[in-house]
Amino acid sequence: MTTINSTRIGESGRLVVFLHGLFGRGKNFTRIAKDIEPDFSSLLVDLPNHGESEWTETFDYVELADAVAAHIAEAVDPDDQPVHLVGHSLGGKVAMVLALRHPELIDRLVVVDIGPNAGGSTGVFDHLLSSLAALDLDRIESRTDADAALQEPIPEAAIRGFLLQNLRPSSAGYSWQPNLALLHSSLDIIGDFPDMGDAEFDHRVLWVAGEKSDYVDRDDLPQMRSLFPRTTLLTVKGSGHWVHSEKPREFVSALTAFLSRP
Repeated sequence: MTTINSTRIGESGRLVVFLHGLFGRGKNFTRIAKDIEPDFSSLLVDLPNHGESEWTETFDYVELADAVAAHIAEAVDPDDQPVHLVGHSLGGKVAMVLALRHPELIDRLVVVDIGPNAGGSTGVFDHLLSSLAALDLDRIESRTDADAALQEPIPEAAIRGFLLQNLRPSSAGYSWQPNLALLHSSLDIIGDFPDMGDAEFDHRVLWVAGEKSDYVDRDDLPQMRSLFPRTTLLTVKGSGHWVHSEKPREFVSALTAFLSRP
């Protein structure tokens, strides 16, 4: 089984497990985890091929979901199970598959700005990952050098900063911590969603969409409810795809209200 790294924040309240998006890491949810204390504690997971978790030879949503489920079952005290599960983008798809395959582990599910849609667009990530792959790491002496080299292909400073958190120094120079080659070659699979047959997760689900994002459409609601019949769709005004970082107050308010509801 794939070895997974996670970080625990907080010691009181119901446990919330967070799954990040493509090229992210569990610590991307640190601010949210601290904002929901002391009512909730958090487990911030590095998905396989990201952060300090193990790399895999292939990309498969079912295998990823099963690996995360095994990690939750092992890392979380049985008295703290079932847990609440929050997943953004790539992590949202992993979270959906996990809830459908391991419903006994999950109480409430929050899916952030992604749906169970097959053939989703990954064009922006193709450009971003191509830009990272083209970076000559042998000529990089600092993260500042890398930032300067990426300014032309990736002009948005916030996106560059998000990506460059994954650049790690070593005695041999700089390298990418995530499995860049596998993630880039697997974009078609990442944009897809596995056939879950007649599986259904009948617990409460909050589906959070960014108003300015094109990853979620109200026309997708029937498909979402075929798998998650107790889904509530919430659109966060003024937000793009990274809802939790663009609108943290609104996200925390919605999250705590949903998870606290009797």
